Amino acid sequence: MAFTTQSGRTQTSLAEINVTPFVDVVLVLLIIFMVTAPVMQSGIEVDLPRTRSVQTLKDERVVVTINAKQALFVGNDPVGIHDLGSHLHKIMRDPAEQDVYLRCAKTVTFDTYAQVIDTMRLSGIKKINFVTKPYVAGQE
Repeated sequence: MAFTTQSGRTQTSLAEINVTPFVDVVLVLLIIFMVTAPVMQSGIEVDLPRTRSVQTLKDERVVVTINAKQALFVGNDPVGIHDLGSHLHKIMRDPAEQDVYLRCAKTVTFDTYAQVIDTMRLSGIKKINFVTKPYVAGQE
């Protein structure tokens, strides 16, 4: 695009976009994402009990978590005990045949633990597995 100044000279306008600030912003966002991504994957912090028979899983699974404050989560979503069965049925393809993994803090009472298992079984979930940390001699 050209325009004429008051003195009669013709000049072109600067129509190019300066990409340097855009690249700077994108790089800063990339660094922020790289730093926060591992934190987002860790999910809810639970001090799991240690056992000797631990199997490492690599697939994405349905995980129910009971934290130290006895709050209940499906994945990272907080859920009430009365809504647990319906919430699991919404996210699972085949609740009767699909595995559910239960993570429970060491300090949670057995009463809470039993209520969660009972609620899952009454809603038709048969395959309930327990998540623990591997036992290492000398660590407690």
